[in-house]
Amino acid sequence: MLFSPKVSSTDHASATPVMRQYLDAKREHKDAIVFFRMGDFYEMFYEDALTASRVLELTLTSRSKDATGSPIPMCGIPAHAGDGYLSRLVKRGFRVAVCEQINDPTQVKGTKGLVHREVVRVVTPGTLTDAADLDAKQPAFLMALAWNEKGYGAALVDLSTGEFTAAEYAGPGSGQVIADEVEVLRPREVIVSVDVDLSAGLPEVNGAQLRITKVDGWAFGLDHAKKLLHEQLHAASLDGFGMEGHPVATMAAGALLHYLQDTQKVNLEHVRTIVYRSRAEHVFLDPATFSHLEVFESADGGSTTALLTEIDRTVTPMGARQLRAWLQRPSNVLERVQDRLDAVEELAFRNTERAKLQELLKGVHDLERLVARVALRRAGPRDLVGLKRSLTMVPRARALLSDLQAPLIRSRLAQLDDVADIREAVESTLIDDPPELVRDGGFIRDGHDAELDGLRSISRNAKQHIAEMETVERERTGIATLKVRYNRVFGYYIEVSKSKLHAVPDDYQRRQTVASGERFVTPALKEYEEKALGADDRIMEREQALFEGLSQQVAIEAPRIQDTAAALAGLDVLSGLAETATLLNYTKPQMHDGDELHIVDGRHPVVEQHCPDRFVPNDTLLNGTSQQVVILTGPNMGGKSTYLRQVAVITLLAHVGSFVPAKRAKIPIADRIFARVGASDNIARGQSTFMLEMQETAKILHMATSRSLVILDEIGRGTATFDGLSIAWAVAEHLATNPQARPKTLFATHYHELTDLADSVP
Repeated sequence: MLFSPKVSSTDHASATPVMRQYLDAKREHKDAIVFFRMGDFYEMFYEDALTASRVLELTLTSRSKDATGSPIPMCGIPAHAGDGYLSRLVKRGFRVAVCEQINDPTQVKGTKGLVHREVVRVVTPGTLTDAADLDAKQPAFLMALAWNEKGYGAALVDLSTGEFTAAEYAGPGSGQVIADEVEVLRPREVIVSVDVDLSAGLPEVNGAQLRITKVDGWAFGLDHAKKLLHEQLHAASLDGFGMEGHPVATMAAGALLHYLQDTQKVNLEHVRTIVYRSRAEHVFLDPATFSHLEVFESADGGSTTALLTEIDRTVTPMGARQLRAWLQRPSNVLERVQDRLDAVEELAFRNTERAKLQELLKGVHDLERLVARVALRRAGPRDLVGLKRSLTMVPRARALLSDLQAPLIRSRLAQLDDVADIREAVESTLIDDPPELVRDGGFIRDGHDAELDGLRSISRNAKQHIAEMETVERERTGIATLKVRYNRVFGYYIEVSKSKLHAVPDDYQRRQTVASGERFVTPALKEYEEKALGADDRIMEREQALFEGLSQQVAIEAPRIQDTAAALAGLDVLSGLAETATLLNYTKPQMHDGDELHIVDGRHPVVEQHCPDRFVPNDTLLNGTSQQVVILTGPNMGGKSTYLRQVAVITLLAHVGSFVPAKRAKIPIADRIFARVGASDNIARGQSTFMLEMQETAKILHMATSRSLVILDEIGRGTATFDGLSIAWAVAEHLATNPQARPKTLFATHYHELTDLADSVP
């Protein structure tokens, strides 16, 4: 069969009214596959049908013919299964525009009363929010990047939680920093302007090219961005959010908000604040360092032996995501780190309270994502009941920890709000065990709404009501053989035999003559018929209206619920870190503003748990004067790489606010941690082992400061022996003598000749 896959200008003129609706939707969303609602199905036409049938393995059929006489390709999916098919398309990188029937088809009369349809949302890789499509322990970021002569701006939003942040990068190397941020944060989609090509330098993530979406340049305009942000955040100024004086970050944030409003087409009540992230407040780790230290993934690409897996004893998805965020952006603000450590210490000593808290938190659903689904109008009755049950844990958690004194715990407790009005509204509206979806019905409590109760009574008691009406009419008329009956043609009617027609009251209206007598209706019977025949439909409509009102009530209170969710997540992380410290014999590090790093009996937190033999602890002493660079030599399998990594990992954990695997640890506040350990390559991108080693080493030499920690392993091994020795010597000597930056450095090497540096460099 010869199909016409493309839409032509003549198709619209010759199309049926319904197909014109489709073509109008497609014209507005040329880059998306349009799910066009027709009754109980979503239909796709033209090139959309060809693509969807191939990707989703659907049967391709055809509909009528286009202006050229060729059949129009078509395929369809059941509407109730639409989310699953949509998800499969989006995961393959496609955009999907969902075009729904806006008015009730049963209320439309004649051809002029065409069912109105419009696109209600556009789903893209960065806006996919269904729970089945998300990793509960990881964020789902959508990023926007902006650029002008002052530098780069980046904005991030997790639509599934409402988290909204922005940052700005200026100066030499800022482009590389942006690329590093993308690789570490792994956004699902990146928004850039069609006017500026920022996509070329962005990295691959997990071996797959990033999904780049280009939007009109005016969406990045500063004035437009400020207007959108003021409206969304309900603020007259951005100064309170830290955004004033950061125009490029504001441009990126505004473009991101514009994109969300354009695709989601609902009020984003859960996106109600933005946080400006200053690089000065976080320890910088580049993607290579995260990889070499195996923070999130082990060397084989899995996570079973990653650092995060070893220390994560959170019990809620919210806590797991917050712990990951702390590891991605460790704090270098001494007071903040100390507050976290003090809180972990108190919880570590309060075993009973900690155990009870974790047991309570196991009953808390993912409040951040629940309230987001409510705000996006994608929540079901079971979601709201889960939210209610989660909020009931709040007073119990507050009472359980009421006598703890750590400042961070006290502030988290003060942030808790059990949102009693919302809990009571959900409790009084929804049954305890409702269905997952609104369309399943039966989720509103009896007694909550008089109109709904009346409709249900009619639906449940139709036979009884008819019998009662028949009895009443027999008594009123004296006709003992009178019968109340129903058929599809006439609806409800009263049948009277010929011999009793003389007793028929005046209010009986004749409808039909039959062999045995006459059939009549009364005003009361017609009124009941209207109620009874439409009761089930009106029950569904009423339940949906009541649920929509309840959802709106919850969405308005999204900020209160989000504050509570953040507080519970923080308590979860702190109690989880305390649990890890207790179980694995970690100690509280002494954090300070000096430059001495002194670890006594340090251990690698992952290796000690997985090696078959007893782990041998090691000491470390580094400072900015007498022991700034350590040259570490030894045989293969002697533990050099493990030793290097454990020092970096202990330093990282301390900045997160975690206890560390050591007998004692004195850790200075660092600005950056760099790790270059082991051999790797990226042949697909034309980078050999030696080239990658040199690129990573060059980055360290350019970016490290005197407050940084650097670990280097086997520099120069990717080339000839004497060339490699020369490179290693030059790197070590530079790190030890550079007056602008003298980072604390551990340098492991097979080149024993490097020990001679001690004779020439103090």
